[in-house]
Amino acid sequence: MAGKKKPKYGIGETVVVTIYGTVGTITDIKVMDGIFVYEINHSEGLFLEDTIELLEEYEGQILVQERVELEYKFFFGDIVQVFNYGKELFKIIGIRTEIWRYKEDSWEDIVYELSRVTDGEWLEASEEELILVTPHEETENYAQSVDMLYLGKEIKKTELLPKMKKQNGSEKEEVRLTKEKHEIINGLLDVYNDYKFLYELFEDEEYAEVMNLVLKHLKKIAKSEQGK
Repeated sequence: MAGKKKPKYGIGETVVVTIYGTVGTITDIKVMDGIFVYEINHSEGLFLEDTIELLEEYEGQILVQERVELEYKFFFGDIVQVFNYGKELFKIIGIRTEIWRYKEDSWEDIVYELSRVTDGEWLEASEEELILVTPHEETENYAQSVDMLYLGKEIKKTELLPKMKKQNGSEKEEVRLTKEKHEIINGLLDVYNDYKFLYELFEDEEYAEVMNLVLKHLKKIAKSEQGK
């Protein structure tokens, strides 16, 4: 076995796929008909040894690929309250993601576009400014992956794969939701009564929709409490 051929590159090494100029990490090595082929970034495609090169040895033009994982706490149709707007209700009608990249820092901002239920006034707010009153549907948090390519001739290795700041706020979010749950339940009852009055006064079906969503959410909260 001493003469057994070994792969030129190893798992975990950062390489450039020379036919595309993209940078990635070797995640698996396979043997096909006695030839080593390499999996890059867990992708389905496989690459021969002569189509990849170590990043530090590559002298050509580079396209840097970055995948950004985004998770949205709110989604289209959710009814929310906004910081500094009291008990006024807004419906989420749009989501905008702003991706910021600098030499020494990087982050993503998620901005929600809202329409006030009572008069349709437009507003935008960040996730931190929103409190969920009732979701439009029984859905999990919406997640999305965004692939981006950067073109550059002389990019330092430390700049090629910027560290993504993944903020795992699940524990913080759980504390926040627990603290607000009692307030939300009381607020939901007030909201239902207010919109029942508006519906009886104007007979606008949008008010009835909010009432139904509030009742649906109250039932969901009651069911979750019973399951504990």
